[in-house]
Amino acid sequence: MTDYQTTHQAQEDARNDSILIYLNGQIVPKNQALVSVYDSGFMLGDGVWEGMRLYDGTWAFLDAHLDRLFEAAKAIDLDIGMDRAGVIRALMDTQTANEMTTDAHARLMVTRGVKTRPFQHPSLSKSGPTFTIIMEHSTPKIPRPIRLATVPHLRGLPMTQDPKLNSHSKLNCILACIAAEKAGADEALMLDINGFVNTTNACNFFIVRKGAVWTSTGDYCMNGITRQKVIDLCVENDIPVFERNYSLVDTYGADEAFLTGTFGAQTPVSDIDGRKIGNGDMGPVTRKIRDLYKALIAKEVA
Repeated sequence: MTDYQTTHQAQEDARNDSILIYLNGQIVPKNQALVSVYDSGFMLGDGVWEGMRLYDGTWAFLDAHLDRLFEAAKAIDLDIGMDRAGVIRALMDTQTANEMTTDAHARLMVTRGVKTRPFQHPSLSKSGPTFTIIMEHSTPKIPRPIRLATVPHLRGLPMTQDPKLNSHSKLNCILACIAAEKAGADEALMLDINGFVNTTNACNFFIVRKGAVWTSTGDYCMNGITRQKVIDLCVENDIPVFERNYSLVDTYGADEAFLTGTFGAQTPVSDIDGRKIGNGDMGPVTRKIRDLYKALIAKEVA
């Protein structure tokens, strides 16, 4: 497929060749930002992360993102090694070092750190956490709506690996994405354990039917910050919105579909499993929500 794209596709920016990376208290050139092969994140995917977006000098919804980062670290019994103010200071120092003012994306990553031996037990991580911030110049460039394919990979039960956790262990989602690509789509539409439509491998998923916005219950997916902002905007602007169980039959008959995420905000979906959704382009309700979200961001950075 020659026009394959992703929901995180950005414009090429030569400035990213010389970005500076925050790594364990130091800000270093990209080619010097190296971690040990014994790092628990590299070895086992033992860590958590958070993505943030910079608009006109302001990291949008910073408090909500930090809440989620610290809650995730607590959930896996990981001491980040700094308090909230320290994380904000590291973020701002990295932004200043890179002279970034807008259209930037930051990925904060924390692992359990370097292990003394190459085995699973967390007690083998004795040197403290690894904390890094990758900050890139990043302007979304998604030239057409996204194509989705339903895959057999599910978002699982909380007692296996809670899908609400922003974990470094993303293999299940990667396999889902590979399956979708093999089927000729851009990304995967994943079901929950009961067979209801849930999320994509990378973003939260919404449909629009007869002017009403539907999304999953949130029981088996990352409860995205952009997802919640969209739900809140619908409530505040008298757009009917439902968090509910719904099937592929409901999805195929939708008038519109779109994805939400920190990077792309609201990204339209053109077709699912070869069925065109609406007219295959961004629909009026999606466009209205996107405009409301842009206004919310403008208020956030004012």
